[in-house]
Amino acid sequence: MSNDDLILALECRLINAWPSFDYQLYDGWLLRLAKGYSKRANSATPLSRGASLDEGLLAHMIEHFLAENVRPTFRLNSLEDDGVDAFLAGQGFQVIEPTSVLARVLPDDCMLDPAMTIEPQATLRWVRETARAYGGDKANDEILWKIVMRIRQKAAFATLNLDERPVAWGLAVLERGWVGLYDIVVEPELRGIGLGRRMVSSLLAWGAEQGASHVYLQVRDDNSVAQGLYRSLDLERVYGYTHRVMSGP
Repeated sequence: MSNDDLILALECRLINAWPSFDYQLYDGWLLRLAKGYSKRANSATPLSRGASLDEGLLAHMIEHFLAENVRPTFRLNSLEDDGVDAFLAGQGFQVIEPTSVLARVLPDDCMLDPAMTIEPQATLRWVRETARAYGGDKANDEILWKIVMRIRQKAAFATLNLDERPVAWGLAVLERGWVGLYDIVVEPELRGIGLGRRMVSSLLAWGAEQGASHVYLQVRDDNSVAQGLYRSLDLERVYGYTHRVMSGP
């Protein structure tokens, strides 16, 4: 499989694993909107090699973003035409949040933590606790609920408990031999003591039990703690993407 083919294969899985509410296709671009909750669900992403942009198409997509009160955002994964990044820069779009997609063959030594609870569907409790632990612009449990209820692939909604207290949460989504990890979050005051590793290891074990052969995930390049965890689990960078967002207040 070529690198472009692998990028497209993982991008398609990512889109299915983290659904948006509205989808528009434009000449190799997929524009997704989900009330502003997470950039991956509220951006335009190239899904064909050499997808290009001109002023007319850009203006048309900007109109759709603004109609939904979402900041126009382009998620560039290297499938786009070589001139797209410079074009967006010339239109005043700024670079934020470079992100890496990491992957590896599933290890055969991961085991489900006995303190872990895994459910096949989201519960209101899981959504509320996950959103609360995230905080900031991801604290909206109502929108998170609407997103996860749209997942059509086999999924694992995991909660790690210490002394019957939930302290970490995670989501794994299985599609065609790959398990994707999403929303790995630990109680803020308990971060740095290995709970994230326990969560990830358990989700890898779940994926292996379901027949997956590979794992992938996304992590921001400036998240040194998460980067360190995933590298220690031998996940390697497959490709990266960055966001170009429209300047404004």
